[in-house]
Amino acid sequence: MILLAVAVAAASLAIGLAVAYALRAAPTVRLQLAGLALVSVCVPLAAVFASGWVMFHMGADLKILAVAACSATAAVGAGLMLARWISRSIGRVSEASARLAAGDLSARAPTGGSREIASLATSFNMMAASIEQLFDARRELVAWASHDLRTPLASMQAMIEAIEDGLAEPGDYLPTLREQVRTLTLLVDDLFELARIDAGALTLELQQLPVSGLVDSALRLLEPEAAARHVDLVAHSEGETTAAVAPEKIERVLFNLVTNALRHTPADGSVAVNVARQDGEVLVSVEDTGSGLEPEALGRMFERFWRADRARSESGMGLGLAIARGLVEAHGGRIWAENREQGGARVSFTLPAAAS
Repeated sequence: MILLAVAVAAASLAIGLAVAYALRAAPTVRLQLAGLALVSVCVPLAAVFASGWVMFHMGADLKILAVAACSATAAVGAGLMLARWISRSIGRVSEASARLAAGDLSARAPTGGSREIASLATSFNMMAASIEQLFDARRELVAWASHDLRTPLASMQAMIEAIEDGLAEPGDYLPTLREQVRTLTLLVDDLFELARIDAGALTLELQQLPVSGLVDSALRLLEPEAAARHVDLVAHSEGETTAAVAPEKIERVLFNLVTNALRHTPADGSVAVNVARQDGEVLVSVEDTGSGLEPEALGRMFERFWRADRARSESGMGLGLAIARGLVEAHGGRIWAENREQGGARVSFTLPAAAS
């Protein structure tokens, strides 16, 4: 009978460990814990029945106690094993978190395991990717700022030294100095505007104005550049296009988008700005007849400090489209880019239409 008791105890232990191993494959922690609770109840209960059978045939209390103790131990062992698996999965996420906190921006957590832990790991990885992207953007800012600020400053320094050494008259360099100062001012203004957008400190003084009038105003400023590039610049408006806008901000959006379109449209091409009311919104589209946008540009052209030949301007730090997105979203609108079926690119944005 001792052998029978040992066999019952060994069978209980084996069943408990097997069920615990099977619970490891359960899709959620909730199911794993529910299965663990079920094992903790069923294995000792089975031991009780086995103990009753032994008692009926033997009447040996010590052996009954041994069978029950081994069965309960099996349940405890299964619980500890399952808890170890769960804590190990959480520990991997915790380890990745510690690496990220220590400065390793490439740290990522494995996404295997139960559904909750996999979801936690996925969320952590998304956060880590965002942080890495933010730091990359800051590094790019330093790199582009040092390049784009150094060039005009070096040019101004050389002209000032030439004047001081009597190699040139002040009047010879005044137009160039004025242009370099304008370039630096635009760069500083872009950085300041973007900083206000990021901080949520942008103040909008909204007015009920026709968007078509703002388009005409922006295009007048760009007509000389369009003529110099031999590009037709036209505007079309359909119906009532009144919206609550901060006029100087929307004019800046239009200026940035049309400037970008002009610089990527070949000679004898055209850039059109279309305005229409659609589903309670004012839709503004800037279309060009250039070569269109690459897939990477479609996904990233509105990112801060990201530049590509087909998506960013030929000068500056690549902030124009990022600022345009921030200003549009501050008005409660949306902005996106796509390729036209006829060729070229289309950048569109919406503004909430004024109530009729």
